[in-house]
Amino acid sequence: MSRERPRRGILPPAQESIEKLEKVGKEGNYYGAQQMYKSITARYISAERYSEALDILQSGACLQLEHGQVTCGAELAVLFVETLVKGKVPYSEETLGRLRKIYEVFPRIAVPEHLEDDDDMQKLSEALGAAKTRVEGCSSFLKSAIRWSIDSGADKNGSPELHDMLAQYIYSESPEADMTKVSYHFARGNNPKLFSSTLIDFMGKCYPGEDDLAIARAVLMYLSQGSLRDANYIMDEIKKKMDSEELDFSESELIQFIVYLLQTLERDALPLFRILRQSFKSSTDRDPAFNELLDEIAEKFYGVRRKNPLQGMFGDIFKMMGGDISL
Repeated sequence: MSRERPRRGILPPAQESIEKLEKVGKEGNYYGAQQMYKSITARYISAERYSEALDILQSGACLQLEHGQVTCGAELAVLFVETLVKGKVPYSEETLGRLRKIYEVFPRIAVPEHLEDDDDMQKLSEALGAAKTRVEGCSSFLKSAIRWSIDSGADKNGSPELHDMLAQYIYSESPEADMTKVSYHFARGNNPKLFSSTLIDFMGKCYPGEDDLAIARAVLMYLSQGSLRDANYIMDEIKKKMDSEELDFSESELIQFIVYLLQTLERDALPLFRILRQSFKSSTDRDPAFNELLDEIAEKFYGVRRKNPLQGMFGDIFKMMGGDISL
């Protein structure tokens, strides 16, 4: 007896759709598969069968990304998050694990370094373009996931794990990583060990004068979140690494300011905090965002209210970076 086909308008089990779509994708028809993933999951969503729609979208995102179809994979990954929102799925370790599985299949490809002729330059140009596409795609996915997590029961800043993923991907895959973005997300994550190792790696290849800025930015961002412990951890880990490799730790005025600041925040010493800011103003003025961060630190540690906490260059910078979230 032949198998009875589902009547028109009756949706098949998700696994049946997944197998059908995987076959199309594995035959190399990625564009056709993409359109089918979107149209079929739209039907499941319309029927409020969100769990099955999520299964299909996760499968599709992973399949496309595993085959190097970053634009298609990222689009399905974002649709996965949008379905979490539509289905009002609460934040949980299980859902975080599903997001992590999608994140882990985003491609990681080194940009070629040793260039000798015009063909190599062409390859470099193509590699840089591909890297930009990867970072933009993964960033769109994770930023939307962070927004969902904020509204679904995670930390007020969003899932720390998602912030760590985004920081790590931006740093590892961007030809020239924006350390302000990287630091912003790590400071809202929960992996200061990974952050410190990332900083140490950056210090080994950055331009002169960028190393102390990177350290200060990391410490100030942690402090602006009220985390004196993680700020001290970053400094301690960097010093340990420098000592173990017999390298000189930066003794710039900016680093001196950071050392004094960490000591000051251990006690109730608002007058000393203000004196430090004034005394080292020329150093903290090297990055306009530092003064915004210091205002936030004064509020966190000493209750000093800012007149316009949502205004200023630092807030504007991150609004430009991430849209709805101040990224």
